[in-house]
Amino acid sequence: MYMKNNGKHIMTDKSKHPCFNASAKSKYGRIHLPVAPDCNMQCNYCNRKFDCVNESRPGVTSALLTPEQAAGYLAAAQEACGNISVAGIAGPGDPFANPEETMKTLRLVRKRFPEMLFCISTNGLGIGPFIPELAEMGVTHVTITVNATDPEIAANIYSWMRYKKKVYRGVRAGALLLEKQTEAVKELKSHGITVKINTIIIPGINDFHIREVALKMQELGADIINCIPVYPNADSVFGEIAGPTAESVKEIRESIDFMPKMLHCARCRADAAGLIGKDNSDCMKLLKTFSEAGKKDLSSKPYVAAASREGMLVNWHLGEADCLHIFGEANGIFSKVDIRKTPKPGSGNTRWKELAETISDCRALLVGGVGNNPLSILKDEGIEVIEMSGLIEDGLYSVYEGAELRCVKSRDMFKCGRECSGSGGGCG
Repeated sequence: MYMKNNGKHIMTDKSKHPCFNASAKSKYGRIHLPVAPDCNMQCNYCNRKFDCVNESRPGVTSALLTPEQAAGYLAAAQEACGNISVAGIAGPGDPFANPEETMKTLRLVRKRFPEMLFCISTNGLGIGPFIPELAEMGVTHVTITVNATDPEIAANIYSWMRYKKKVYRGVRAGALLLEKQTEAVKELKSHGITVKINTIIIPGINDFHIREVALKMQELGADIINCIPVYPNADSVFGEIAGPTAESVKEIRESIDFMPKMLHCARCRADAAGLIGKDNSDCMKLLKTFSEAGKKDLSSKPYVAAASREGMLVNWHLGEADCLHIFGEANGIFSKVDIRKTPKPGSGNTRWKELAETISDCRALLVGGVGNNPLSILKDEGIEVIEMSGLIEDGLYSVYEGAELRCVKSRDMFKCGRECSGSGGGCG
């Protein structure tokens, strides 16, 4: 079965998706392309480690890929495995907390593999605006993780959510998530996309509520549900919660007698490749090869700049900063190496080009806020701009050691209360 997309035929034979059809799991493989490292929420059962080869669960991968690397990796993996029918994006964060990387990957893969089935796994918070293009590109399957349809229950499952640069917590977060998930399922079904619901069974938190989740999702048009026992992750809020017994899992699944169920889930990693439960070791080697290929040599950019009034906190908008504090790292120890004057306001984009030269030996800039023009110019010069608040040290750990940064700052919370034009004229 095929559909047309820009004059090309795209496979839509859903019988070849091993996650949605148990009969296909021994014949057809899937591949997850780990291009989405960021997440827009913190689940209390989740501890995302990018390099943990001994764990088989969502949220972990041994390497991250750029969209270009992902397309090349898929081509090589297809040759190595020979039976891959589905290309999916399942993190290790959420695909739509990384929409640019996700959509670019899908476009590149579709161009090279018009016959490939496309699959996305998401929490549903940010997918809405992208559904029409997903459908146009021939995405046939989407999995949404829905753990509660009661905002009060959801409030116990999620620590926070970030939506349109604002952070939500508690019942407000649960209500927002349910609203966006409801909209997403309806919109996906209106475009003819098959929807699978993943629901994590968490004893004492939502195990009594899962039948209601299934009823609501069936009412919205979802096609299949996958009830998965929680995986206790160390250092997570639910790290000490024991998983449900096999008997309770069976009872929950049997109570959903009105909806098709997936019963062969292997809780796949974000870099899974090959048959379900039999990941291909050659693909794992290829993943690391392609991840290493094309990496930037940062030896010429050993430093990190920070917009700070006193040298301890990131607390200056770039437009108002008259100097930047420069930090370096050696043997895991951070130290200040310089303080550099920023170019004077009033020269438009020239100011930002001069700034890029001033910190040309810096791989990143930590800043409390930044306009679109300097952001674009600095990025073009190979300088990562990180908008945050709080300790400079936290930002340094993020840049040098890949630690998760929890103090990301909204770009609409500037000192003056107005959005910055980035015109180079300074803050008024």
